Amino acid sequence: MLITFEGIDGSGKSTQARRLADALRQRGETVRPVREPGGVETAERIRALLLDPALAIADRAELLLFSAARAQLVDEVVRPAIAAGEVVLADRFYDSTTAYQGGGRGLADEAWLDRFHEWVTGGLVPDRTYLVDVPLAVAASRREGQAADRMEASGDAFYTRVRMAYLALAARHPERIVVLDGTLDPDTLAARILADVRALAPADDPTP
Repeated sequence: MLITFEGIDGSGKSTQARRLADALRQRGETVRPVREPGGVETAERIRALLLDPALAIADRAELLLFSAARAQLVDEVVRPAIAAGEVVLADRFYDSTTAYQGGGRGLADEAWLDRFHEWVTGGLVPDRTYLVDVPLAVAASRREGQAADRMEASGDAFYTRVRMAYLALAARHPERIVVLDGTLDPDTLAARILADVRALAPADDPTP
């Protein structure tokens, strides 16, 4: 199973991914957490390039670099883990590219990006995606005091487009993407996510 977490920077998605990993391990599941970009050496090197605030990276190059890191992660870690029966929890996947580079940077259209993602991942589609949605002001307040990387320094107009692109994705794929209110208490969010994951594969749930 592949479960992905999406949202703008500061949404709280990474916290929820960690919470779900802990909960599934307590249920006896073998969990493989991964992050994008990164997760394997090649992708981590690409990550360092992408987030370096000293580098000026062209928008199309940015899209291709994120996707190259994803292709390496899928082939090296994600597919083997799924084949071994593990639950893969991804902190970002290809919906991030649609939102950030498609929406935020204004690159290509959704139909082209859908075909591109299919090629990059070999047709791998998440079983469930949790979109942790928060207003920009909330996300910005959570990031206060942190050094901004190259992506985080893109500005409010950029993040507004990213957020709108995420919500449009959720409207297009309601069977896969669950939108969560990221301003709720983290415990409440974690409980809702775990309940939904249990409903995805009830036969595999050992808890009453």
